Amino acid sequence: MEIDVAEIATVIEAETPAASPHGRATGWSIDSRTLEPGHVFFALKGEHVDGHQFVSDALARGAAAVIVQEPVEGAGGVILHVPNVEAALRRLAIWARDRWGNENMGRRVVGVTGSAGKTTTKDAIAAVIGVKFPVGKTTGNFNNQLGVPLSILRMPDSAEVGVIELGMNHAGEIRDLASIARPSIGVVTNVGYAHIENFDSVEGVAAAKRELVEALPADGVAVLNADDARAAAFAAVHPGRVLTYGIGRAADIRAEHVRFAVDGVTFSVEGVRFQSKLLGRHGVLNILAALAVASLFGISLAECVDPVSLLEPGRMRGERRVWRGMTILDDCYNSNPDALRFMIDVLKDEPAARRIAVLGEMLELGRWAEALHREAGCYVAGAGIEVLVGIRGAAHFMVDAAVHSGMTGGRAMFFNEPEPAGSFLQTFVRPGDAILFKGSRGTHVERALAVMVS
Repeated sequence: MEIDVAEIATVIEAETPAASPHGRATGWSIDSRTLEPGHVFFALKGEHVDGHQFVSDALARGAAAVIVQEPVEGAGGVILHVPNVEAALRRLAIWARDRWGNENMGRRVVGVTGSAGKTTTKDAIAAVIGVKFPVGKTTGNFNNQLGVPLSILRMPDSAEVGVIELGMNHAGEIRDLASIARPSIGVVTNVGYAHIENFDSVEGVAAAKRELVEALPADGVAVLNADDARAAAFAAVHPGRVLTYGIGRAADIRAEHVRFAVDGVTFSVEGVRFQSKLLGRHGVLNILAALAVASLFGISLAECVDPVSLLEPGRMRGERRVWRGMTILDDCYNSNPDALRFMIDVLKDEPAARRIAVLGEMLELGRWAEALHREAGCYVAGAGIEVLVGIRGAAHFMVDAAVHSGMTGGRAMFFNEPEPAGSFLQTFVRPGDAILFKGSRGTHVERALAVMVS
């Protein structure tokens, strides 16, 4: 969205100690390194980085204005002073969401949450709706208390539909984010153990995800994964319309004749055949969620065939490539117990001489870490994976459980860091192998991959 700087100053009730507000904001940034001329820079004061240190750099790069909460000496340009920069970002986003919606009462926001698959589902929804409507969407996975306001502000003025990803790691967060984005359609992909360290049980995670459905207006629509019992149960709390999707259970949008291949998936919905480069059962479910949302906008299944065929896995989100005769599945972006099982299922179906799982520690599991890593190790062994390489921390429980489940004879091994694991793989892998790389963001499993292919 583009907004006059003077109007921004009024909305956030800013003091302007130097130059009077003027000009027009054409973009929004919290990182001076990626800031472009005309952007507004929010000098956020973080735990490790203080944005006030980069105010001069932002202005030198052509910022239309900077928003600060502390005095900045020697900076020339439009400086808007507020008591709290993060609060100002939120306030501006709420105002901008209202303005965007009021300019065209037909404009709607689709909110997407779930323990796994949020980003891919968000991208798939935006792709199919884009057949008929201008769409704005969350960039990457900007889905938290900073990312959602930025996603609202970055919505193109021309967009008629916004697709906003809502993440959480504690109770109440999705409710708060929904109050900013104000979705009229809420999509829940699944409920699992991601971020469970801040909850007493997986039911607590479910209650936190349910906040999206609870936040919908009475005439809103809840779009729920029928194959996930916890997500499907959210239908009980919504007084309005519920639309379900799935593969294994009865659903409003249901995939049939599903086939998984090394280069993607094919399936049918109501006789319409789809093909996609997305991998595995979870890839099909992500697409089904998008088809369900598309139907709410009057977009037919036939009209969705082409955009579905053009969907590509995101970077480090199930990317598949061949290197020196070996298949590499790069799913390094993040991990949790449910997402890990999804990708192990993909790996086990790969036609390969050996299937090798390189799995990093899954973070944010709290007191459940040992048990969930052991369950993962048993799952890997039960899937018939030939070799397991565990990386960092609690991944050693995964390796231990795999050994006790039959992966003996040096078939399961543990490394404290990703780089030594990559060095081992350099000499261990051979043509004909299929190798999956997956781990939580903080485990940096991609470094093992980088060393292996160097």
